[in-house]
Amino acid sequence: MFKKVLIAEDFDSINIAVKQTLESLGVEEIQYAKYCDDALLKFKKAIQDNAPFDLLICDLSFVADYRKVEIPSGEKLIEVIRTLQSELNIIVYSVEDKAYTIKTLFNTHKINAYVHKGRNSISQLKTAIETLLYGKTFISPELAHTLQDKTGKEIDNYDITLLTHLANGVAIEDMEGLFKKLNITPNSKSTIEKRVAKLKDYFKASNNIHLIAIAKDLGII
Repeated sequence: MFKKVLIAEDFDSINIAVKQTLESLGVEEIQYAKYCDDALLKFKKAIQDNAPFDLLICDLSFVADYRKVEIPSGEKLIEVIRTLQSELNIIVYSVEDKAYTIKTLFNTHKINAYVHKGRNSISQLKTAIETLLYGKTFISPELAHTLQDKTGKEIDNYDITLLTHLANGVAIEDMEGLFKKLNITPNSKSTIEKRVAKLKDYFKASNNIHLIAIAKDLGII
């Protein structure tokens, strides 16, 4: 069983439920962090003390408040921690159900399990922890189909950048100048127009507004 676990979660009620689950499994040391910045500090200190964590259970979204933070999301926290402990076991525990986000977490950030918060999430969390002990991955059954979605393979970083700027109100006719300024290639107007047309066709979007809405629904932007 895992000996030292950090829970990165900003709601006390969820922290308590997760802690009880870990205690029932015999975890010896459990720590909390309500902010991603604090979670990172705890990881760095644990490594410095030669007593690293062997499991992170992390939410993706953290409610913003009066405190200014450097790491605003669980996904960013996971990305940073992966550079510190590449072999760390990571369970994402979140209400997020967008296929692109989940696929990115598994394929890019190499998480070990994804538990969808819901009616059966505590029992699924327990199953996920036990599954990790055998070196296997876990995803909540109701989200298993997301790993079969092909969107992540069809959409690249260029597409994400283009969609993001469209969503931020940059007109197609202004995109060429912006991309040149940002040293993003290809940046010709014709290429950008063709890529937008390809994206609309791929997502079966009727116009740019519809395309942006679909991209947001899928968690691409």
